[in-house]
Amino acid sequence: MTSLTTHILDTANGRPAGGVTVRLQSVAAPAIPVASAVTDANGRATLASGDLASGVYDLVFAMAPYFANPSAEPAFLSDIVLRVGIDAAQPHYHIPLLVSPWSYTTYRGS
Repeated sequence: MTSLTTHILDTANGRPAGGVTVRLQSVAAPAIPVASAVTDANGRATLASGDLASGVYDLVFAMAPYFANPSAEPAFLSDIVLRVGIDAAQPHYHIPLLVSPWSYTTYRGS
């Protein structure tokens, strides 16, 4: 079994993205919710603490509320969905998300 954490950095504003809801769900049909968390003030969240089985999962970042601006048009990025393969033989996965209102990038961190 393995653990999974994430860290969201708001590259447009140069700060961590706190208060973002992140969901983890299996991609088996039907999709099964596994975990949900809200990033802390440092943009960090733990979605699994050593109890994640091998499989393919969707990590869903709800970015529209974070970038919402009542006087602007709707957010360009709504939910960002990352499909990741998890091998329970690996002790830990850390998946950072670097995001702006118009783009994102990710990688497998350490």
